[in-house]
Amino acid sequence: MGILPGRFTRHVSHWLIAAGIGLTAIMPNAQAQTPPQATQEINSLLDFVEHSECRFVRNGSEYPGAQARAHLEKKLEYLEERDKVNSAEDFIELAATQSSMSGRAYEVRCPAGVQPASLWLKTELLRQRQRH
Repeated sequence: MGILPGRFTRHVSHWLIAAGIGLTAIMPNAQAQTPPQATQEINSLLDFVEHSECRFVRNGSEYPGAQARAHLEKKLEYLEERDKVNSAEDFIELAATQSSMSGRAYEVRCPAGVQPASLWLKTELLRQRQRH
């Protein structure tokens, strides 16, 4: 005895749904892009980090601006691949606040003293926004 027409239709539709779910799981997702304003603001923050006289402190070690920028760019790329950055604030919170490995907060050591990197970057972001 074969599959009845109603059951056959249900069977085929369940199979197609399962196949679609399977293909969705193995196909790379279309990467959503960071909004243009956020990209511009993030790039301005990265320029600020790179050209600052402050030293970026990560896990107890100090890094000059160019190395700090390179590190933050790697973290940004990772986050963008996962569609997690929609604003400059997302970038600061998810990439520039603390070490993903140790959980230790990032700091900056400037001539005026040491402060959390997140505060330093949020202050700079506000300054840039007021300028524009």
